[in-house]
Amino acid sequence: MTYALLNVPFLLLAVVTLVVARRRTGRPAWKPLAGTMAVLLLLTAIFDNFMIMAGLVAYDDAQRIGLQIGVAPIEDFAYAVLAVVLLPALWHLIAPWGGRRAGASSSAASGGTIDGTARRTETT
Repeated sequence: MTYALLNVPFLLLAVVTLVVARRRTGRPAWKPLAGTMAVLLLLTAIFDNFMIMAGLVAYDDAQRIGLQIGVAPIEDFAYAVLAVVLLPALWHLIAPWGGRRAGASSSAASGGTIDGTARRTETT
């Protein structure tokens, strides 16, 4: 089994989870996800190359696609993609407050507004 084939079921699970989360909680914030993805892929490229060059990690050439960034196989970047897609989706599905800030629902129940600010009442 190749490293790429090993990644496929996990990436499919992440995409399905993201679709389910999107249907339940609305549209995800794409800009933060894209920014997080860019930073995480950059860090993965840097540190994976260092770890491979230091001999901490080795990959069997027969199990690789052959594409690489530096000395890091392209398959190794699937874990970064998986984290950026799956973790926010799970957060929105599992969070008891539906992905909103913790203080938002408690302040709404105590007479505040959903954004956590207190309501002013006018007396005449």
